[in-house]
Amino acid sequence: MALRNIVKIDEEKCNGCGQCVKACAEGAIQIINGKAKLVSEVYCDGLGACIGHCPQDAITVEKREAVEFDEEATKEHLIKNNKAKEKVDFVCPGTMAKMLGRKPGEEVAGITAIPSALSHWPVQLKLVPPSAPYFADTDLLLVADCVPFSMGDFHSRFLKEHSVVVGCPKLDDAEFYIEKLANILRANKLRSLTVIHMEVPCCFGLTRVAKDAIVRSGLKMVFEDVTVALNGNVSKTEIVKP
Repeated sequence: MALRNIVKIDEEKCNGCGQCVKACAEGAIQIINGKAKLVSEVYCDGLGACIGHCPQDAITVEKREAVEFDEEATKEHLIKNNKAKEKVDFVCPGTMAKMLGRKPGEEVAGITAIPSALSHWPVQLKLVPPSAPYFADTDLLLVADCVPFSMGDFHSRFLKEHSVVVGCPKLDDAEFYIEKLANILRANKLRSLTVIHMEVPCCFGLTRVAKDAIVRSGLKMVFEDVTVALNGNVSKTEIVKP
């Protein structure tokens, strides 16, 4: 152990965008469960090249007792994880917050396309920055990711003039969802929250995510809970008070 500079990551600020992963030439940082983490002190040289690439100001360099940087171990680590790093490099650019828009009647390959009602990107709850501009003073949809496939009129009926985040309460980390949604609620003044999920039992977990996130945020609000049948029809709508 030696007293030296080493990277420190504030997980509360981190939105999992992965820009620091791309900036770290030593491969010392990885995205794990939606958050940037220092995988080993051995791989971190403490120079902090990743700091300027973090849009959330979540990275600093601190001086503390740490295992010394090992150049040879780092080279071996980079060789073993080359494919994984390439995968991260491919995915990460798509996490940048963007406002979208398509003009009605736009032609795509000679065919007049039905305009999308999606107003922003990204939409995955794991990837969206809580402070993204499209969350400010908006009506937010929290949607199970199977819903838009079952509902033929999802865009015109629900998505139009709304912001949206999507996820799967069965396959993903519910605790991460709760904390992420709570951060969105704290950082923005939402006009309303609507939860839309399928009628299958596991999908109702999204309702619990919304309830727990509201409680954790410290806000007092209700939300509309919409249940969608497998045939794409809305089977039930109710107002939920956490």
